[in-house]
Amino acid sequence: MNRSILETMTTDKAVQNAVQFKDKVWNVVTDAEMWANVLFAGLRILLIFILTRVIIKVVSKVIDRSMERETRGKLLGDSRRFSTVGGLLKNVVTFICNFVMIMLVLSEFHFNLGPLLAGAGVVGLAIGFGAQSLVKDVITGFFIIFEDQFAVGDVIQTGTYKGTVEMIGLRTTRLLSSTGEVHIIPNGTIINVTNYSLANALAVVDVPVKIERGLEETLAMIGEALKGIEERNPNVVAYPKVLGIQSMSTSEYVIRVAANCLPNARDAAERQIQSDIKQALEKQSALEAAKAEQEAREEAERAASAATAAMEVEGMEAAQRGRSSAEARLSRQLAATHEGEEEGQ
Repeated sequence: MNRSILETMTTDKAVQNAVQFKDKVWNVVTDAEMWANVLFAGLRILLIFILTRVIIKVVSKVIDRSMERETRGKLLGDSRRFSTVGGLLKNVVTFICNFVMIMLVLSEFHFNLGPLLAGAGVVGLAIGFGAQSLVKDVITGFFIIFEDQFAVGDVIQTGTYKGTVEMIGLRTTRLLSSTGEVHIIPNGTIINVTNYSLANALAVVDVPVKIERGLEETLAMIGEALKGIEERNPNVVAYPKVLGIQSMSTSEYVIRVAANCLPNARDAAERQIQSDIKQALEKQSALEAAKAEQEAREEAERAASAATAAMEVEGMEAAQRGRSSAEARLSRQLAATHEGEEEGQ
């Protein structure tokens, strides 16, 4: 009996609970105010999403137009540089806009954003401390690219590394040295940069000359040797200037020559100047040797002529002495004959 009563009560309670749940569901479904709030919240979320997409598109267009204006008429290396900057700026804008959109959407669902933002700040701070060298490299690389400090193909020196820039990234820069080594340099370690490719260089050559050589003759010879150097070597922008005596000692004096040349072409220009002057010196030495040989030959010929003339004079004098002796003997013979005739008479 008690068992039947207990089963009946349990069944009634279950039916009552089912009816109550059905009533709750029906109340929720038929709650016009709730559905109005859901509808408005959905519209606000949709509006937030559309506005976020529009802002991202507009900012991306502005960045593209700015980069296009900056890269118009520039080299490919500059175009790649500004493309890198533009892509980075667009990624940053997209990340910020999406983050704000997510926060606004969560606020529509009545999430408490304070602890979430605090947790995100703590996580960001931990990541920043853990990867501060990486962040430093990226920020430095961004400003290197944005400020146009150097470009791909430029010859630069930073610290003890010098070479041609092969690649500029947000984290590292790659240099190729003149002897073939490849240097990978983190951008965060680049503090001072010397760029050899931005302006014309000055080629300076010091020419040592023996003290016995005349100054005016040497200056004229160097000036003549450097004529037309712009056509022989396109790296030389203008005709070099012969500045004069740079230093002097008891055995030699040094003539300095300076010439404007293209960026990063100083070594080639100096080699061309030295080659031209060396050829002129060799030609001058050959002329001087030929002249000395000619003078020696002429001196030998004069000496031979003088010797021949002396021999001829000596022969003539010997012949004259012989004739004089013969005449003297003949005179003595005639005198003896004449005396003999006088004695016979």
